[in-house]
Amino acid sequence: MSISLIILAAGQGTRMNSDLPKVLHKVAGAPLLVHAMTAGAALAPERVVIVAGHGAEEVRTAALAHDETVQVVLQEEQLGTAHAVAQALPALEGAGGDAIVLYGDTPFIRPETLESMIAARQRHAVVVLGFTARDPGRYGRLVTSGETLERIVEFKDATDEERSITLCNSGVLCADSALLAELVAAVGNDNAAGEYYLTDIVGLARARGLSAGVVICDEAETMGVNTRAQLAEAEAAFQARARAEALENGVTLTAPETVFFALDTVVGRDASIGPNVIFGPGVTVESGAEIKAFCHLEGCHISRGASVGPFARLRPGAELAEDVHVGNFVEIKNSILDEGVKVGHLTYLGDAQVGKETNIGAGTITCNYDGVFKHRTEIGAHAFIGSDTMLVAPVKIGAGAMTASGSVITADVPDDALALGRSQQVVKAGFAKKFFDRLKAAKAAKGKN
Repeated sequence: MSISLIILAAGQGTRMNSDLPKVLHKVAGAPLLVHAMTAGAALAPERVVIVAGHGAEEVRTAALAHDETVQVVLQEEQLGTAHAVAQALPALEGAGGDAIVLYGDTPFIRPETLESMIAARQRHAVVVLGFTARDPGRYGRLVTSGETLERIVEFKDATDEERSITLCNSGVLCADSALLAELVAAVGNDNAAGEYYLTDIVGLARARGLSAGVVICDEAETMGVNTRAQLAEAEAAFQARARAEALENGVTLTAPETVFFALDTVVGRDASIGPNVIFGPGVTVESGAEIKAFCHLEGCHISRGASVGPFARLRPGAELAEDVHVGNFVEIKNSILDEGVKVGHLTYLGDAQVGKETNIGAGTITCNYDGVFKHRTEIGAHAFIGSDTMLVAPVKIGAGAMTASGSVITADVPDDALALGRSQQVVKAGFAKKFFDRLKAAKAAKGKN
C-alpha cells in the first residue's frame, strides 16, 4: 500500500519570541521540521506535502534542501488543523493509499510508531496516535469505548468529566487518502475557537458507521516544541536517547553527559569518544577511531584507526583515512588526508590533499584564500613539512619532499627535494645590551622629570 505524508508546518510560534519560523528552530543540529521529515521518510512515502504559512519561503527552502522531492503548499490564513490539511489534499490527488498527518514541531515520533498506525488501519478507517499524559493539561482528550475511539474533545470544549481523562491526542493520525479528503471537507468551525479542527473527523467517521482506533505511544514521542524552554527540553531528550543508543551499540563514551550528537551522526562500534565532544551535522566515525576531548566535528568522515584531538576542529569536507593522527589545536577543512598522515598540533589545513605517511609539522598553514578565490594545496606521499611552514596555494609538494622550518613556500617543490624559503638571518653582536641600556636610561630620565 502506498503512503503519503502531510506535515503541518504553518504555525508562527509566537511563544518562541523569534523571527524564525518555529519549525526551523534546531534540535541536534537539524530543524524540527527535518526531524519530522526523517521519521516519515522511513515509511518510503510516495508523496510528501508540507503545509507552510508563517515564513513560508524559509520553510520551503529548508524542506527542499533536505529533500528536493517534497511539495510545499501555502496556508495563507491559519484557520485550524483541518483547514491546513485541506490545503495539502490537492497535491495528493490520485495518490491512493493512506495518508499520515504529522506536525513539524513534534520531532520525536518514531518510525516504528508510524508503522503501528499503518498496521492498525487494517482494523479501523481512522487511526489516531494517543498517549497517556502525566499532566494532561490542555491537550485534547480521547474518548474511547473499549477498543473504539468515539471522539476527540478539545480542552476548550471539554466537560469536567472529559477533562479528567488522561488519554490524550497527539494530533497525528492516519486514514485512507480519499476518505480523509471527504471527512476534512465536512468539518465545520462551530467551536469555542471558531477553527476547523482535524480532530472532528473521528466523530464524522463514527457518524458514518466507520471504525476509529487509537495507537498509544510513550508520551516522550509526542513532545511538542512551542517555547524556548521546550526547545531546550527537546534537545536534552534527544541527547539522552542518542547517548544511550551509542553506548548500546558498542561506542565508548568517557563522559556521556558531555557529548552532543547531531540528528545524522554515525559512530561505529568500538569507537571511543572523549569528554566534551560536539558533533555537528554530517559526521561519520568508523569503528575503532578515537575522538579525544574537546573536539568539534562537522561534515567530516573519520576512518578506522584514526585519532583526533584533543581540542581539534574538523570542518565540512575533512576526510581522514585509516590511521591518520590529528592532534591538538588542529583545524581541517575540505581536505583529504591519506592513510597514516600525522598532523600533530597547531596547524590549519584547508582545501588540501595530503599523501599517505606524510608528516605535517607544528604551525603549518595552507594559505588557501586570496580574498576572492580558494586555492588547493597538494602534498605527496611520505613528505615532511617542517614546523611553521606557510604553503601559499596553489602549490604542490612532491612525494618524499621536505620543507625547512619557518619557510614560506610559493612555488611547486619536486619529488625528494628540499624547499627552504627563509629570509637570511642577520646577527649584530652586542646590539641587544646597548639597545636596552639606552631604553633604561631614557626611562630613568623621564622618571626624574
